Amino acid sequence: MFVLENLVNVRFATEKTTKDTRYEKVSWAFYQLEQMLTYKAIQAGVAVITVSAAYTSQRCPHCGEIKKTNRKYQLHAYQCSNCGYQSNDDRVGAMNIQYLGTQYINGVKKPKLKKKKSANG
Repeated sequence: MFVLENLVNVRFATEKTTKDTRYEKVSWAFYQLEQMLTYKAIQAGVAVITVSAAYTSQRCPHCGEIKKTNRKYQLHAYQCSNCGYQSNDDRVGAMNIQYLGTQYINGVKKPKLKKKKSANG
């Protein structure tokens, strides 16, 4: 099985564009990559699923804590304030995408990471 992060609403625009062409310029690479990977996976007889991108770079793959401040975006670093686990933030995201794929294999129809409600409210 091949697990892809659903990047439909993710944008990494670094260039200025007009409003009417903005979507095409910032989303095409993700769409094209997904289409090529899916095509090759199907050719190889491999199933493809997409999972929610929510919290994948914020969840500790060791203890499960989800906290936005654990990720240092500019440094590409992740450090869990709960258990101390440290890694590259993209690696943490990939580990969580793999975790969601495992959940799918175990029968969860639409696996996603959920932030726990705090005890204070």
